[in-house]
Amino acid sequence: MSTRRHFLKAGTAAVATGIVFCGCGLLKSAHAEQPARQKLPVMVNGKRVKTIDVHAHCHFREAGALLGEEGIKLQIGPVRGAEETFLDLGQRLAAMDAQAVDLEVLSINPFWYHRERDLAAQVVKMQNEKLAELCASKPDRFAAFASLTLQAPDLAVEELQTAVKKQGLKGAAIGGSVNGVDFSDPKFHPVWAKAEELGVPLFIHPLGVRELGKRLSGNGWLGNTIGNPLDTTIALSHLIFEGTLDRFPRLKLIAAHGGGYLASYADRSDHACMVGPKGCNPDVRLKKAPTEYLKQIYFDSLVFTPEAIRHLAAQVGAGQIVLGSDYPYPWQLNPVDHIFASTSLSDSEKADILGRTAAKLFNLET
Repeated sequence: MSTRRHFLKAGTAAVATGIVFCGCGLLKSAHAEQPARQKLPVMVNGKRVKTIDVHAHCHFREAGALLGEEGIKLQIGPVRGAEETFLDLGQRLAAMDAQAVDLEVLSINPFWYHRERDLAAQVVKMQNEKLAELCASKPDRFAAFASLTLQAPDLAVEELQTAVKKQGLKGAAIGGSVNGVDFSDPKFHPVWAKAEELGVPLFIHPLGVRELGKRLSGNGWLGNTIGNPLDTTIALSHLIFEGTLDRFPRLKLIAAHGGGYLASYADRSDHACMVGPKGCNPDVRLKKAPTEYLKQIYFDSLVFTPEAIRHLAAQVGAGQIVLGSDYPYPWQLNPVDHIFASTSLSDSEKADILGRTAAKLFNLET
C-alpha cells in the first residue's frame, strides 16, 4: 500500500527520470514535491500552531459491503492514493507526522445520492458510525464530517442532528448538487437551517459536472481537473444568486479546491445583472454584491502555488482560508510547507490558515 512517504519519494524520482504527465508531454518536474521541511510540532514566530487539514478522505469496507459486489469498486477509483482511503491507522498517523499535520478532518465521497433512499441511508449510517468510532479512538488526531442522504432532505436533517449531537462529528460533507438539483432549491432549506441551528460547517466537495461529460472526455482527465472546480463554482454561484446565503446568513460553508474558479473570477459576477438583466430574476434582490458573499465562505488551500494562495487571500481574505490537502490523493503532498512558502502572508495569517481558523470553525482545542 502506498504512503505519503512513498508519494514524496516518487515525486522526487519523477524529476530525475523526466516523468511525463498524462501522456501529453507536460513534464512534472516544474511542480515536483520535495520531502516536507516542517516537522511536528509546527511553530510560527516561536508559537506552537496545531495544524488542521480539513480536506482528507477515507473509506470503510463495511460500508462498501452494503452495496454488494460493486461496493469496493465504487468506493475507490483508478487513481493514485485510492487504496489508502481504506485507512490503516498506523500508516495514516505516520503519514500525517511526515507532513506535519496534527489533525485531519475526514470526509467520505462519493455521496451515494443516486442510490435508493433506504439503501443510501444504511450506507450513510454505517459511515457515520465508523467515523465516530475512529474519532473517539484518536480525538487528538482525527475529526470528521458526517455523510448525509441529501436526496432525502428529511433524512439528512435527522442524520446531521444525530451526527453532531450524539456522535460528535463536526459538520457534514456534501457534493456540488444532488442528482442535478442545485443546493439553492428550497427542498434543501431544512438542511441548511439545521446546520445553522447546530452551528457546524458544511464542506462542499465536488462530484464533477456530468452534463459536460462528452466535452470533458479525452486526454488530461478534464472531468476532474476542470469538472470538479467547475462543479464547486456552480454550486456556490447558485447559493449566492438565488439568495440562499441571504436566507441563511449564519450558514458556514467550506469550499474544496480553493472554491473552484469562483474566487479567481468573481468580479465578473458583480457585473452580471447590469450586462445581462434578462438573466437575472428581478424578484431575487440580493442584500449585497455577489463578491461580498465570499466573506461568508471558507476556502481550502488546495490551489497549488504560493501565487495562487496570494490571490485567493486577496480575493476572500486570509482569514477565510483553511488548510486542505485532499489526502491520500497526491494533489498537494506538503500542505503545511505550501503555506510557509507563501511569503505574501504574515505570520499571523499563516497561523490562521494552518489551524487557528479551523479550530474556531470546528470548536477544537488548540
